[in-house]
Amino acid sequence: MNRLNVVLVILGIGLALLVFNHDSGTTFGIDNDDFGRMVYLLPIALMIGAGIWASRHTVSETLRNLLIWLVIILALATAYLYRADALAVGNRLLAGLIPGRAFVVTTSEGGQEVILHKLLNGHFEADVTINGQNVSMLVDTGASMVALTRRDAERVGLVPENLAYSMTVMTANGRARAAPARLGSVAIGPIIRHNVEAMVAENGKLDQSLLGMSFLETLGSMQMQTDELRLRD
Repeated sequence: MNRLNVVLVILGIGLALLVFNHDSGTTFGIDNDDFGRMVYLLPIALMIGAGIWASRHTVSETLRNLLIWLVIILALATAYLYRADALAVGNRLLAGLIPGRAFVVTTSEGGQEVILHKLLNGHFEADVTINGQNVSMLVDTGASMVALTRRDAERVGLVPENLAYSMTVMTANGRARAAPARLGSVAIGPIIRHNVEAMVAENGKLDQSLLGMSFLETLGSMQMQTDELRLRD
């Protein structure tokens, strides 16, 4: 069995033990986090030992291999220690590249803040979860309440045919009729609200659903900074 197979076997056994003992919190009496560190450090130690043994012919070759392994260990340790920062950078990059993707940060007070990036058209778009369904919406402080297109209303479980279109509203397509409705839950990132007042526009009268003030006014704060919109619970 070559070195790679030994490493894979050790990692596989260690992973299986961690999965099996996940609920108990310990493996062989060792905390699962500590056991996980031991699992990935053991193959490294074995490979270092094998490298030293194989290169015992000359001192210079041994020192060179030791330095190589030291660099590898430091790189792995750095990646492990800063994994949370790397994940945060990756999420922020995706939020900037993917329209509507929210980036969540923890504030100095311990709360959570949702950050949205401005689109090229100057608007802020958000992927909002309504009644468990994902809906792409424009953030619109000019809309008095959450407004849904007919298609999005059907997606979140409303039946447009059973609604009473008793409201007159102004949309980008002109004057239209709309029906009042109540949404069980509206969430953007970790921010969630229940029993939110909303309306459903007549078919074809609204191009995109709007995240209006019936949701936004419940936030702790809403700040626009350059090309970012920051929402706090």
